[in-house]
Amino acid sequence: MDRAIFLDNAATTRTDPEVLEAMGEWLGDNFGSPATLYAFGSQAKQAIEAARQHVADLIGSDQKDVYFTSGATEANNWAIKGVAEALEEKGKHIITNQAEHHSILMPCGYLEKKGWDVTYLPVDGDGLVDPADVEKAIREDTVLVTMVHANHEIGTIQPIAEIGAITREKGVYLHVNAAQSVGHVPVDVAAMSCDLLSISGHKFYGPKGVGALYVKRGVRIVPLLHGGGQEKKRRAGTHNVPGIVGLGKASELARKNLASEAERLTTLRDYIIGKIESNMEDIRLNGHRTKRLPNNVNVSIEGIEGESIMLSLSYPTAENARPVFVSTGSACVSGTLEPSHILLALGLPAELAHGSVRISLSRHDTREDADYALDSLFAVSERLRSMSPVYKRGSKQCASGSGEGCDCEAAS
Repeated sequence: MDRAIFLDNAATTRTDPEVLEAMGEWLGDNFGSPATLYAFGSQAKQAIEAARQHVADLIGSDQKDVYFTSGATEANNWAIKGVAEALEEKGKHIITNQAEHHSILMPCGYLEKKGWDVTYLPVDGDGLVDPADVEKAIREDTVLVTMVHANHEIGTIQPIAEIGAITREKGVYLHVNAAQSVGHVPVDVAAMSCDLLSISGHKFYGPKGVGALYVKRGVRIVPLLHGGGQEKKRRAGTHNVPGIVGLGKASELARKNLASEAERLTTLRDYIIGKIESNMEDIRLNGHRTKRLPNNVNVSIEGIEGESIMLSLSYPTAENARPVFVSTGSACVSGTLEPSHILLALGLPAELAHGSVRISLSRHDTREDADYALDSLFAVSERLRSMSPVYKRGSKQCASGSGEGCDCEAAS
């Protein structure tokens, strides 16, 4: 594994050594339950509250508005179902978009089966939602707009502050899924005018199995889990103390390094995009060129399937070759044979959506790593294209996204 080049950090990041060190104390002798009143438990409770403050500092909130969960999927489910149940007497309409994560789409689909109406807004060819579409879609019975901050596959960053200004004026709650953006770009719940915001620890060097939901004071929401009195009776279940401490430490480190790391990764991201565009023909950059996460590169490579590229890079046959780990879509669905619903929402034809490769960087990756990975990508793609029965070299139909005869344009 030490020789492998891991470029699938949108799926998960390597836990930071400082985070592991902070967690270690709470995995060993300090095993007290924070729900107990004796000193053993109160120490754990103090550690939880310190972590809560670090998370709050990272997103610009009051620490009393941060609730710990098992991750962003739980936070997303809680936000959508919890608000829906709390406000169903007011109305039964929710707005989201077609390129959302399945942890948003699935709860929305669940509510549809219970009689709710959900509007799935379109995105443009870069994956952006038009705030004017949000405003037009809001109705008298709309109770929630749920919108991703940064897309997990293509990295496009939505104009959340503009959308938040609209929802605030209309008196509609705004939930933001910030699982991919927190810890990588500035996130400020006040500047976004959002009412709820989801966080995932392992997306920014924290542990897996822990996350948080920001709930603005006064927002009406029903608990997803019932049982004990933890998290002010809003999220029952014994606290994951080591995980929460790890999330807090990851938040502290992210806040400290955010600006410098974003600048470094943006430079490396643009270097990779430039190398791909200058060395490969018939490719398409997916997602907005500049309004995207600093660590995200997503390209469709015409004539071959992303899964074939991913497997060839992961299991190199040449002696002493280093494995390169990339993704061909969301980690949650990459085991399926269906093309990405996100790339289809951009207007890509299915065969091009099948040929996507996502490279997502971390604070550990260097330009030397990128060069090795790119050389491997170029070699693998050339070999697979030479065997492809459908690839016609030099068609250039997707290199610019706007050339004459471009299938992407026609499909969009």
